[in-house]
Amino acid sequence: MSLFFWAYLFLLKNPAFPVITMPLTVIDQWIGFAPLALIPYLSLWIYCSLPVTLMPTRARLLNFGFWIGAMCLLALSIFYWLPNAMPPTDIDWAQHPSVAFLKAVDAGGNACPSLHVAAAVYSSFWLFWLMREVHLGWRAQSLQILWGVAIVYSTMATKQHVSLDVLAGMVLGVAFALSSRWFDCKLQSSLIPYYIEKRTPYT
Repeated sequence: MSLFFWAYLFLLKNPAFPVITMPLTVIDQWIGFAPLALIPYLSLWIYCSLPVTLMPTRARLLNFGFWIGAMCLLALSIFYWLPNAMPPTDIDWAQHPSVAFLKAVDAGGNACPSLHVAAAVYSSFWLFWLMREVHLGWRAQSLQILWGVAIVYSTMATKQHVSLDVLAGMVLGVAFALSSRWFDCKLQSSLIPYYIEKRTPYT
């Protein structure tokens, strides 16, 4: 995580090529600035840790970490070759000090694809699969999905991202979640004979 943020902030402050300003769509006009959206925005770090707490084996945990790491590397390569940023807004950030602090750290650059959205979508898929394995009901599933939706919404409501960033982040998150799940299923099927043999007493 530390290595990723070092690379992320380095590219943010030292773009290798001219920075592209992301265009607005009608969706960005519908979603206004909401300072309280900072709460779900920052909650991403808790949300992304939940699949890790439910991961039953080290091998599956490594698979989860490998794919989310690969997703981050792909996004960083996009930020290197196609640096982009949010368009300027007419909001007086001095009137919103909590959000102004976020803007000071992450100044709306490295916008597309939104890694905030990609990480939330990736984690939501994994939470769905793992919660189903431990037989958590529809209430818990609904809660985690709503939480993920709130994080996605917050990226636009804090004016950190525009709708095209969000769409690209969703595509990235879905693609890597499904790829990691395919490898996870292969991994589980390869481990089943091992566990059966290990638990079968010698005769």
